[in-house]
Amino acid sequence: MEPKKKALGRGLEQLFTNNVIDFENFEKEIVKENKNDVTMLNLDEIRSNPYQPRKTFSDESLKELAASIKEYGVVQPVIVKKSIKGYELIAGERRCRASRLAGLKQVPAIIKDFTDQEMMEIALIENIQREDLNPIDEAKSVLNIINLRGFTQEEFAIKFGKSRSYITNLLGLLKLPEDVQKMLINKEITASHARALSKLEDVNQIEELAKRIINENLNVRDIEQIVNNKDIVKRKPIAIKPTDPKYHIYENIISDKIGNKVKIHKNKIEITFDSLKDLERIMDILNVQIEED
Repeated sequence: MEPKKKALGRGLEQLFTNNVIDFENFEKEIVKENKNDVTMLNLDEIRSNPYQPRKTFSDESLKELAASIKEYGVVQPVIVKKSIKGYELIAGERRCRASRLAGLKQVPAIIKDFTDQEMMEIALIENIQREDLNPIDEAKSVLNIINLRGFTQEEFAIKFGKSRSYITNLLGLLKLPEDVQKMLINKEITASHARALSKLEDVNQIEELAKRIINENLNVRDIEQIVNNKDIVKRKPIAIKPTDPKYHIYENIISDKIGNKVKIHKNKIEITFDSLKDLERIMDILNVQIEED
């Protein structure tokens, strides 16, 4: 087992050292090298990658994939890691979701022993290269990889085949107030609208203009003209509160214990779970008992 771990680590490192990162071929290479190790796993035993950055999935896209799976089956195996109970997805979130929609009970899978760091990096890379990822999730994934790997924005742009300005504008979206980010995720405003709003420094003005975009059907040029208006009064700039590094440590400790994604912010602990059964499993791990009448 140990030699396989080392080889896998080199494979992931090689992915990052390539001039341009190509996750699709990397995933295919894992499948090719382990084609004799494909096994059928119950979908009920597979949980989402706890480091999965994607929060939303296109219903239309999933339905299209489900229709394809009904006709041809799951062509490419998903990649999973054995966990305390069942398995955690490393690559293939959309395939699993679409397979459930298609009514399948099992999917072909390859079981690999990845570290938490590798799981996080693979999930980030896989999602960034998906066209249907919403701009906010994409921006968060880009920022996480830049921080994890110590890339500059220019280095990241080269490796992922993007322009430097694209990455700069994308990361600028994370400066938008949370309510405005949700408008972008829900497609109430476009990415072009959001980029124009991100040039502003006044939180109140950004939120006000975002509402006007929806209510008055303002186009991007309208927003740019307002943004470039020199008579605009500058108010309180956006304040981005730094995240305490200890939060990440605590998140990882709790996540390791329960096997699910954990987020700590605004004095709250959020635990993501897949189903009632998964929630009951978490309650059992935390030794929380509910008395029934």
